[in-house]
Amino acid sequence: MTTRILLADDQALLRGTFKILIDSCDDLEVVAEAEDGAEAIRLARAHQPDVVVMDVRMPGMDGLAATEAICADPALTNTRVLILTTFENDEHVARALRAGASGFLGKYVTTDALLEGIRIVAAGESMLSPGATKALIAQFVAIPSPGQPAATITTPGLADLTNREVEVMKLAADGKSNDEIAAELHLSVLTVRTHVQRAMAKLGARDRAQFVVIAYKNGLMSPLPALSARRDGVREPVDRHGED
Repeated sequence: MTTRILLADDQALLRGTFKILIDSCDDLEVVAEAEDGAEAIRLARAHQPDVVVMDVRMPGMDGLAATEAICADPALTNTRVLILTTFENDEHVARALRAGASGFLGKYVTTDALLEGIRIVAAGESMLSPGATKALIAQFVAIPSPGQPAATITTPGLADLTNREVEVMKLAADGKSNDEIAAELHLSVLTVRTHVQRAMAKLGARDRAQFVVIAYKNGLMSPLPALSARRDGVREPVDRHGED
């Protein structure tokens, strides 16, 4: 089955390079290219891609606003967004997570990392590297958007989770992979994957990234003390092994 991809970047040379790399793979295909956020939304609705590879900085409507629109569109439920970022502004990461982005890659990633990232996101997993993004999630996701008051959030379906599903959700939000959760709980990886999938279905989470965000928003995990990705030297969001 071929994964269909929309590229959104205002740099034609970079788009062309990514297209050549992606189209060289039998299982991946670029179906459209956008120069800005507004065009990305229009083309996403027209082509219904599996993955949108979205640059943050574009003229007119930027990639974050476009991500919000795409992830909120009921007609694009099966379309996932992979953000390209240089982490110039950590709040970009928080805003994209709130909007429903499924992951992040550095702007000038290696060929293998780009292709791996697209495949991981298309499979419903996320590019949330435990070591690189846990602090960002804990710092920003549980904090309301600028200008919005704090509120008690209860996601529909949360009360329907079993004790084991809640336990697995907390460990996933702590940055652990399915293999690590299985080892800690003395379960098989298949059993853990089943618990994760059932919990995601009950919560309406489109992927693992949103699954983790829900855990923080509903107070299942406490935000860490304020951290800075730059101060702590956390720069690279790519988990080269992905998630199970």
